[in-house]
Amino acid sequence: MVRSLYARLSTVLLALLLAVGVVGVAITLATTRGYQEEVDQKLQRDLAQQMVAENPLFQQGEVSEESLHHLFHMLMVINPRIEVYLLSATGEILAYSAPPERVQLDRVPLAPIERFLAGGRLPLRGADPRNPGSETIFSVAPIRSDPGNAVQGYLYVVLAGEQLAGVVERLRGSYILRLSAWTLLASVAIALLAGLLLFRRLTRRLGQLDQRMHRFQASGFAKVPEGEVARSSSTTSDEVPRDEIDRLDRSFVAMAERIVEQIDGLEQVDRLRRELVANVSHDLRTPLASLQGYLETLLLKDGALPAEERRRYLEVAASQSERLGKLVEELFELAKLDAGETQLEIEPFSMAELAQDVAQKLRLSAEQRGVSLTTTLDREAPVVRGDLRLIERVLVNLVDNALRHTPEAGKVDLSVAASNGGVRVEVVDSGCGIEPEELPLIFDRFFRGRAEGTHGCDGHRGAGLGLAISRRVLELHGSSIEVDSTVGLGSRFAFGLSTSR
Repeated sequence: MVRSLYARLSTVLLALLLAVGVVGVAITLATTRGYQEEVDQKLQRDLAQQMVAENPLFQQGEVSEESLHHLFHMLMVINPRIEVYLLSATGEILAYSAPPERVQLDRVPLAPIERFLAGGRLPLRGADPRNPGSETIFSVAPIRSDPGNAVQGYLYVVLAGEQLAGVVERLRGSYILRLSAWTLLASVAIALLAGLLLFRRLTRRLGQLDQRMHRFQASGFAKVPEGEVARSSSTTSDEVPRDEIDRLDRSFVAMAERIVEQIDGLEQVDRLRRELVANVSHDLRTPLASLQGYLETLLLKDGALPAEERRRYLEVAASQSERLGKLVEELFELAKLDAGETQLEIEPFSMAELAQDVAQKLRLSAEQRGVSLTTTLDREAPVVRGDLRLIERVLVNLVDNALRHTPEAGKVDLSVAASNGGVRVEVVDSGCGIEPEELPLIFDRFFRGRAEGTHGCDGHRGAGLGLAISRRVLELHGSSIEVDSTVGLGSRFAFGLSTSR
């Protein structure tokens, strides 16, 4: 079964060339025969007229048997292929030189004879008395009793005689035809060979592309296979593609890279999902276990517990409940941001005033931790446009994150300054800093930092949802968040907003 494109093209080419060869041979034989008949008929056009002039075939209105037999005998000696028929004025065959058993007609149509005598274009074919339904070249002359008298009959001379039976016999009988046939066959063979080589060259890159596609499929769509065409496409990506195969290859490379990228993304999302489940389970389990423990203690020892201790248990349970509710709220908020369900409510506002409000809101928390929270605000900073509620959430997350990672007697500064037609916000702390290998990961959801007590910090290892939410909010505003940190000295988080959105 012919399955490859090259094999199919080769089969079609072979069939086409064979058809062309057959048609060519047929046309050659037909034109050769026509040319030969035209030459013979032109050379012997006046043959019948000469015979009529030299042999009086009618005497006193009757056929002259003596002149007729003399004419037949002379022709048999000179050219046995010529056959002579004496016709009446209406075309009836009166006498002939052919053997009696060979003649099948008793009348010859006069229309071709009249066209011949009128000077029609040669070759002209008339009826062949030996073969009903077939035609042959001829020479004809009218027979008149005296000049100017009516036509008494016609001398009808068949010039071709019996034709060769078939193509093979004709080829055997002619050197020129054999040479022409061999030349045509050689031309077909050369054209076939050239076509096969050309098709091989044209389909080579297509075959390579097919093999690379199979390798890509066999690899589980995990790696774009290298190849000659791929390298040439990648090195000339800015150039105009040479042909359709080149464009197809570039499309395949782009598609394969996109598939690999998406598969990698799906694998990463799946890995993050598993990490999310594990981390959420851990972060939810801790406050739940604490909450459950204190509540069970209250149920078991409610009557035996002093009022002060009962109150302390309730305060711890409430704190754990608040922590649990905050974590669940952050989970829902991040899920909505990632799903694109959050609609921004853009409005103009003063970043300096918003920063002042956030600092006032978190100042009590800073005092409880023994951390100094200061602000450096440029009151002349331009008004920016954005979602006030979400930007406030970013500031709260960044400042609260700085407070939690700054030891007692440390300092956190929130600053707002004009920058490049917009504003730049920075949150700088003197906390424990971030390890260099952890710096690229701190914005990943549920990232867990170092162990407790490192570099004098409490090492809070809660789920990293605050920074992940902050980054996603800023991305929705067309901005990004920057961070640099030195272990033991502190960290700086910064972002910018423009006056138009």
